[in-house]
Amino acid sequence: MRVVLFGASGFIGRQVATRLEQSSDLLPIGRAQHDLVDGTVEELTAVLRANRPDVVINCTGRLTGTTTELVSANVVVTAKLIDAVSAVDARLITLGSAGEYGVVPHGTPVTEDRPGNPVAAYGITKLAGTQLVQRAVESGVLDGVSLRVFNPIGPGLPAENLLGRAAANIRAAQAKGEDHIQLGPLGAYRDFVDVRDLASAIAAAASVDKLSEPVLNVGSGVAVTAREAVTTLAEIAGFTGEIRESAPAPARSAAVDWIAADLSLVEWALGWRPTHDLASSVKASWES
Repeated sequence: MRVVLFGASGFIGRQVATRLEQSSDLLPIGRAQHDLVDGTVEELTAVLRANRPDVVINCTGRLTGTTTELVSANVVVTAKLIDAVSAVDARLITLGSAGEYGVVPHGTPVTEDRPGNPVAAYGITKLAGTQLVQRAVESGVLDGVSLRVFNPIGPGLPAENLLGRAAANIRAAQAKGEDHIQLGPLGAYRDFVDVRDLASAIAAAASVDKLSEPVLNVGSGVAVTAREAVTTLAEIAGFTGEIRESAPAPARSAAVDWIAADLSLVEWALGWRPTHDLASSVKASWES
């Protein structure tokens, strides 16, 4: 299997590369070779034709930025990939987000057929990208899937992520001898999935004979409070200070107080289930 991977140097892409490099002919394409945001569809198609992939995986995207930046990175890039990948007869795997769902009923894991109702520009742009993939697959133009990723954590966690911010704040407090850190509200329930499990789901989507569904959830299937996750992190880090919840909540998720993934469809379609629990994922986040 010949795989072109965009975003191989990022948090998710590094794990995908590690997962695939032993089992496939992996071709990481960096910005120096082709910039997905600034490059044209024709240029992208030429890059793909030169590399002749069976599968194209996109692990790039934006969590924050202006509306224009989010649309460019999360919607326009997906549109370019659909056009280029369909022209070279390869499979396309893109990454959607739990943020596409918006507010969901408390206590009920969300299924892929629930209509998206995102609460911020980030989720809106991710939903648009997923819908482009879904329509292209359903119309027979594309062999592909959008994996709706819930809250990834684990090795190499960036500071854009809640636990990444918490880890950075704890390290700074320990270095300065401070007795507290400050974060936003931590009462919301989230589904934290290990990035290594996410990589295994991407690998499964790349290698399965037939992709039977255009949209699949990838999460842990378990909702825990952000407070529980941060408390677990503090215990692993040996931080005994106060965790203050006085900073503003991120706009992209502030209105969502509970979410967890229903994994029935992805288990059926890919034979995939997560293998890491919260404690081991948080430990790996801290130690990396």
